[in-house]
Amino acid sequence: MLRHNLLLIYRNFQRFRSTFLINLIGLSTGLTCILLIYLWVNDELGVDRFFDNDSQLYQVMLNAENPSGIRTLEYVPSPLAQSLADEMPEVEYVATVFPPSTHTFQGILSTENLHLKAKAKYAGSDYFNIFSYQLIQGNKAQVLKGKQSVVISDELAMKLFNTTVNLVGKTLNWKQGEFDDPYIISGIFEKAPVNASIQFDLLFNYQVFSDKHPELDQWSYNAPSIYIMLKEQAAPEAFAAKIDGLIQSKAPEINNTLAIRKYSDQYLYGNYENGELSGGRIAYVRLFAIIAIFILLIACINFMNLSTAKASRRVKEVGIKKAVGASRKILVIQYLSESMLMAFLSLLVAIIMAGLLLPQFNQLTGKQLSLYYDPTLILSLLGISLFTGLIAGSYPALYLSGFNPAVVLKGKFSSSVGEFWARKGLVVFQFTLSVILIVSVWVVYQQIAFIQHKNLGYEKENVITFNSEGQQDEELETFLQEIKGIPGVANASAMNGNLTSGEHNHSSGISWEGQDAGEEIEFTDLGIDYNFFETLGMKMTEGRAYSRDFSSESAKIILNQTAVNDMGIDDPIGKTINLWGEDKLIIGVVKDFHYESLYTPVKPCFFRLVPNATNVLVKIDAGKEKETLALLQDYYQQYSQGLPLEYQFLDEAYQQLYAAEQRVSTLSQYFAGLAILISCLGLFGLAAFTAERRLKEIGIRKILGSSNLGIVRLLSGDFTKMVLAAILIALPLSYFITQQWLESFAFSIDLKWWYFIGAGLIALLIAWFTVGLQTIKA
Repeated sequence: MLRHNLLLIYRNFQRFRSTFLINLIGLSTGLTCILLIYLWVNDELGVDRFFDNDSQLYQVMLNAENPSGIRTLEYVPSPLAQSLADEMPEVEYVATVFPPSTHTFQGILSTENLHLKAKAKYAGSDYFNIFSYQLIQGNKAQVLKGKQSVVISDELAMKLFNTTVNLVGKTLNWKQGEFDDPYIISGIFEKAPVNASIQFDLLFNYQVFSDKHPELDQWSYNAPSIYIMLKEQAAPEAFAAKIDGLIQSKAPEINNTLAIRKYSDQYLYGNYENGELSGGRIAYVRLFAIIAIFILLIACINFMNLSTAKASRRVKEVGIKKAVGASRKILVIQYLSESMLMAFLSLLVAIIMAGLLLPQFNQLTGKQLSLYYDPTLILSLLGISLFTGLIAGSYPALYLSGFNPAVVLKGKFSSSVGEFWARKGLVVFQFTLSVILIVSVWVVYQQIAFIQHKNLGYEKENVITFNSEGQQDEELETFLQEIKGIPGVANASAMNGNLTSGEHNHSSGISWEGQDAGEEIEFTDLGIDYNFFETLGMKMTEGRAYSRDFSSESAKIILNQTAVNDMGIDDPIGKTINLWGEDKLIIGVVKDFHYESLYTPVKPCFFRLVPNATNVLVKIDAGKEKETLALLQDYYQQYSQGLPLEYQFLDEAYQQLYAAEQRVSTLSQYFAGLAILISCLGLFGLAAFTAERRLKEIGIRKILGSSNLGIVRLLSGDFTKMVLAAILIALPLSYFITQQWLESFAFSIDLKWWYFIGAGLIALLIAWFTVGLQTIKA
């Protein structure tokens, strides 16, 4: 019977070649999309989940209450680490890390004969007890104990010494910011894999950084991240409740509370709203998983529709089989076998297509995906194909096997009303999904365009940024003055942190006259140099910027407009506020600008004048970029021991802030286009079949005087009604979906009516074109 069924399947494929090709192209295209999405989703879900004690690793988070609600931060007070270690028996290990999150300090690492740039973090001594990076050399409990110890990656060791053997005890010099000291290698670790969100080349003892920044010892200063490993028997929920008021118990004047977040959740679940988790990158993972399901359903619907549509040409086959004794079960198995064979053929084509498209897909996603054929992937592919075959073939199998043999052999078979409406319903469902995808892609594109052209409150064009490494750390003022003398440089300044990455310190250690009892505001701390506002073209609403024409500028402070509003200060210029126990004179109020992403509203911040800022900003005259950069490159190398200038244009850095959204926009366009293509393939097949069945009717109508246009209108009328029904269903659904997505932004576009009408017209025109090709031919 198996050989007999395979022979029949082969003959049916030959007999209905156009249907076979349409199904093969549709299913293989759908499975290719699913395979690529599966690889991407699987990679996203695997980020940061490679540590041995993943279930016990947590990050301590801070909930800061301010006039606009609760803001959840990963920046916490440094003294908190010791309190957790001493007072919380649930904690196995605790480590403080700076800078927090994915940020690193870039500096110059030197041996006797070699200088190179490297990325560093400062971490508590238990860092390697918490995170199970493999140590090639060194003891994980001891490598970060000494203040002069440094642990380097195996990749960095190869660059420096061409080996990873016998390096413990060797000396390196580290130059970054206020650091210019020798350190002794105490260990070598295997560099973090590509699916780690935090990448760094070397680690220093956190105490080394803390010693140079005494403000970190205050409970009101939030700068580092703190990671903990809970004991196996500890209950995370109970522990989170226990530490909730720990800061207030140490500093009653501070209203901030604590929470914890699973370390491996930081990549996918990074957004909080009023103290509650509100999503993050997981939204895009879910989005593409849904798109994959949509595409699979559309491909399956094509198969069902075409199989049931051609049923009238297979009814005699069914009748004869039943007449000679074939049971319904045997017929169901035959037709399901046919659909599953089609699914597995499509899978083979899909694997080939995915392999060919993977390099371009990696370029779009910024990943390094590969078709690794491990058991999980193979089982997933087989499962998807089996599921596709069963779903696509179930309705045709049950439908065909249910024919009455006596009726069909007498030629009295006619399509049932149920079959007719089921086929129509499937087409409507297909195009409903397609219209939703069109609207979603359109809205995402418009929002990305809005982000790209939003007035940020500063001029990001023709501004380059780079880290202040090398000799300019010691002589930053001289360095900046020399840069300004380069032809084509309009201005130059420096700041701590970054305007686009959100890499800033936060503090609630500000008090002012008229402050309500118990009132506390979380401020962003922006350390800047002279000419910062002038370099970026930022506007002052009151007062002035820092200037060398005045003395004691470090004892003065500048606020943004939001800070002044939240503090409720009238006529702030000339008034005094207290910052970390020191009085600061307000000399200026800057117009609000966006120093974080557009997902968040503008928050209160203060500016203070700091020496040796870490990030240089250079404004270049328009039209002179190439010559100026060449001169700047030559000058920079004099100050950085011959190392090249690694710069980035500020507008490009801003675009990278929304790299995930831009990739989602681009990928959505491709997948939406493929979904529409698959839908049109099915519509094309149905139109061809309809035209074939009504060929005699068309001939009679033409003889009786019908025009070509009249016949086209007749044959396309039913399809037009189906697409219009799909549009009516899709528009309110797409409005709800896109509105939900836009609400994740603090600043977003308004949904215009023509987004939805335009998407409907596009779907209708595509359907008319698809059907018209066949009807005109008929």
